Amino acid sequence: MWEQEIVKTARGDFEIFRKGEGEPLCSTHLYSEFNELGDYFSDEFTDYFSVILVNLREAGNSCEAEEEYQLSMAESVYDLEAIREALGYEKWTFAGHSTGGMLGLKYAILKPDSLTKVIVGGAAASRQYMKHPESIYCKESPYNKRLLEILNILKISTDKAERRQANKEWSDMSLYYPEKREEYFQRPSSGKTIGSRLDYYSYRELPEYDITQELPDVKIPVFVYCGVHDAQCPYVFSEEIAMKLANSRLYAYSYSNHFPYIEEKKKFNEMVRAFVKVEDGEVFTKNKAHS
Repeated sequence: MWEQEIVKTARGDFEIFRKGEGEPLCSTHLYSEFNELGDYFSDEFTDYFSVILVNLREAGNSCEAEEEYQLSMAESVYDLEAIREALGYEKWTFAGHSTGGMLGLKYAILKPDSLTKVIVGGAAASRQYMKHPESIYCKESPYNKRLLEILNILKISTDKAERRQANKEWSDMSLYYPEKREEYFQRPSSGKTIGSRLDYYSYRELPEYDITQELPDVKIPVFVYCGVHDAQCPYVFSEEIAMKLANSRLYAYSYSNHFPYIEEKKKFNEMVRAFVKVEDGEVFTKNKAHS
């Protein structure tokens, strides 16, 4: 189990969960709420780092947003900075998946001196992934109509069974082998969707989201990974991120959709072990994707 803690900062009180030993690593997701169960993604780092899993504003027992704009990526970065300072870390590593990965890229753009290295996956650097026909978020996708219904259920429903079924359908759309879901998700985990944060991202931030021109200025080491069959943020957008970044390595997962850390767990762990060895300020040689 993860250990819960409330961190008091100049920007408010934030709930975090800790697990593991070693150098500090921060992990979070833009619109998810965590608890003592942790989550499948962050769990992959606890053998190598002291992981701090953060509930952002309006998630769990963290403070509320006094103004709507405080739910933005930029403001979330400043909240993470306040948490880092309150915990006494000069620098830490960041790991994020999906919109957590997008937040990690924004963090690297705004506050690179606070980060030793970053790992992001299943992400995109602009809103263009919403228009890609292989993304379930695209109106052209045969899954899109049902997905919108699922997202609405997760935002407003208080029925646990209904939410559980909606999450199951959403994850099935995002698995390369959906028939293996019972094998993949044997252990309980957390990651409840927070409607207010999802709404802000969807309707306020996403329509203007584009950090592609800022990525070349990021000099810290960044690992970028993605499932080749990712149905949320298709693989081409991770290729774009890696190409735009000045100092990156790209990892491709040939038998994964949106969850390589579940679908190709052994291979993902090999990547994490390589990530552990990366030193602050290390410069990568650009090459083709690791697969």
